[in-house]
Amino acid sequence: MGTNRGVVYLGPEHVEVQDIADPKMETPTGRRITHGVILKVVSTNICGSDQHMVRGRTTAPKGMVLGHEITGEVIECGSDVEMIRKGDLVSVPFNVACGRCRCCREGDTGVCLTVNPGRAGGAYGYVDMGGWIGGQAKYVMVPYADFNLLRFADRSMAMERIRDLTMLTDILPTGFHGAVTARVGVGSVVYVAGAGPVGMAAAASARILGAAVVMVGDLNEERLAHARKVGFEAVDLRQHDRLGDMVAQIAGTPEVDSFIDAVGFEAKGYGGNAKPAIVLNQAMEVTRPAGSVGIPGLYVTEDPGGADEAAKTGNLILRFGQGWARSLEFHTGQTPVLRYNARLMNAILHGRLPIADIVNATVIPLEDAPQGYRDFDSGAAKKFVLDPHGMLAA
Repeated sequence: MGTNRGVVYLGPEHVEVQDIADPKMETPTGRRITHGVILKVVSTNICGSDQHMVRGRTTAPKGMVLGHEITGEVIECGSDVEMIRKGDLVSVPFNVACGRCRCCREGDTGVCLTVNPGRAGGAYGYVDMGGWIGGQAKYVMVPYADFNLLRFADRSMAMERIRDLTMLTDILPTGFHGAVTARVGVGSVVYVAGAGPVGMAAAASARILGAAVVMVGDLNEERLAHARKVGFEAVDLRQHDRLGDMVAQIAGTPEVDSFIDAVGFEAKGYGGNAKPAIVLNQAMEVTRPAGSVGIPGLYVTEDPGGADEAAKTGNLILRFGQGWARSLEFHTGQTPVLRYNARLMNAILHGRLPIADIVNATVIPLEDAPQGYRDFDSGAAKKFVLDPHGMLAA
């Protein structure tokens, strides 16, 4: 296996690539398992959710190995693994899911009931998600392998599109989930809040689902320019704070059918000030009566850097009466990746969804991860893909 290296969170604004322990076939509590596999990590991505932790906006403990977006090659299988074989190239959903509990059996793998003693739902390398070791590393262990892993049947075809396929672990299914739960369909008028990678994935998903107009709003000119470049209507939120007026300039009406919040709790308003509830309030303002709001953006229960005392405990000031009066539909929570990733894989392999170009996938070595975090935090219009073994570069 060789020396394992991983991206380790050492405190706010501080990550380092360090030697870390080799993965073991055991749970975070040390219980031995036989249903897992060890992966040689082919690609692993920096996510905006990781950035929340690195900014110090969560209660993440120092020493955590980060990373929940993992694509890898199986190098070892537990004795109870039946469907996955050594040498398989696989995509790992960011959800850790048992496949056996009520939620998993009903397809709600984002809130598995058994893999996290603290709450429903588990994930790799993320605060309060069960303690599973992250995959921004050279090697990682994945439990419940037969249930969780998506195998790429044709390895050579997969490697040709690996920059696209690496997005199947999280951001593409998350953006797609946002669009599906916002009820995007043929002819929909759609507004996506946030031109980061998840927002761009949501916009791409809206387009493949048949939307007539897809608007993407942001305060970052570089990201807005990229959104325009790949064919979406850019809404520059630096202009003023009347979102309905800006929507009307593009769509001819101040309302949309579907609203997707890809920003979450670190939202900022006109002028750049922290306003954690602004996107949700805008959703209730511009979504038409009986319209739908998908919320793939992350909202946390504890935010040490919150704008006020309420925000520090996840309490937001919402004009919820407006949403109620309009009979709006809201959908929140972790994306159940397994619900979507096989179909999205086919869309990628058959040339229907060039997601790497849409999110501007940028491959860097694992050892350059700290710089990738800094660049991403500065607002770069890129999705950083880490290449632990040089397989993407090759």
